[in-house]
Amino acid sequence: MQLGLIGLGRMGANMALRLVRAGHEVVVFDRNAASVADLAKQGAVAAGSMADLAAKLRGPRHVWLMIPAGVVDATIDELVPLLSAGDTVVDGGNSWYKDDIRRSKALAAKGLGYVDCGTSGGVWGLERGYCLMIGGDTAAVQRLDPVFKALAPGRASAKPTPGREGRGGTAEEGYLHCGPAGAGHFVKMIHNGIEYGMMAAFAEGLNILEKADAGNHARETDAETTPLRNPDDFRYDFDLAEVTELWRRGSVVTSWLLDLTAQALAADPKLERFGGRVSDSGEGRWTVEAAIEVGAPAHVLSAALFDRFESRDAAQFANKVQSAMRFGFGGHLEKKH
Repeated sequence: MQLGLIGLGRMGANMALRLVRAGHEVVVFDRNAASVADLAKQGAVAAGSMADLAAKLRGPRHVWLMIPAGVVDATIDELVPLLSAGDTVVDGGNSWYKDDIRRSKALAAKGLGYVDCGTSGGVWGLERGYCLMIGGDTAAVQRLDPVFKALAPGRASAKPTPGREGRGGTAEEGYLHCGPAGAGHFVKMIHNGIEYGMMAAFAEGLNILEKADAGNHARETDAETTPLRNPDDFRYDFDLAEVTELWRRGSVVTSWLLDLTAQALAADPKLERFGGRVSDSGEGRWTVEAAIEVGAPAHVLSAALFDRFESRDAAQFANKVQSAMRFGFGGHLEKKH
């Protein structure tokens, strides 16, 4: 199948290459000409502009956007005049599902199709494949099925789930048409919200293990320091690289996130290359907003999101307020690090 792909960043370039390897004709464009040239050397068709990309595609054209959510609308505005009725735009980034609903209606009025595709797989997707959560019109999704099938991991990526015998469908391939416009990104939004919670759980648990040697360290004795009543209870010096490697085998917390954690600790036991500032790209916030709107409790996912804010010193003024109050009512002076 022929596909236009705009955006050759960390995921887009690998997706284009995976499609090329599967025998698809992929016309690629990116603002970075070097990225386009590199993909052309590996079998993709280079386009020098969006107009050039549109001209090199045969109708009905399918153009996949793999770009940051903040520039999707501007890119669609530039792309639409280059397209014709019956063509389809696919947003494979991490857009807000409500934007998908709006875009789908606007493009439908122009005779254009719109498909939202939540894409999970990260920088490993080239070899592992991508988990695809798809929303949009059934006919458009069906036309794109060869692309989804090539990008997805395939049935061999996981053992069959007992009880699913004879059920069929594409979920076992690693892609799923989840529903109408916005459904794909809604499912991906919740997926990423869960991811926040899982990552926070591993991080908090490993942090406790890392501090389990507290009894081996001198502790100040003053009114500002909670005493460690039984230092002998905390004289463990755990090798976290070994612990995470252990958990990868037979543990109920076995997962790809654990695999990546074990890999990071094996290479850098103190994780000294990282500063600890954890970004959030939007999906966690939208997950919490959706939970509030529908009245669904999301204690863990909310806490995980706020923890990311905390990691970026977003609570610094709040902490100063608390320190000021403690000084006001009790004369407590801030302790120096």
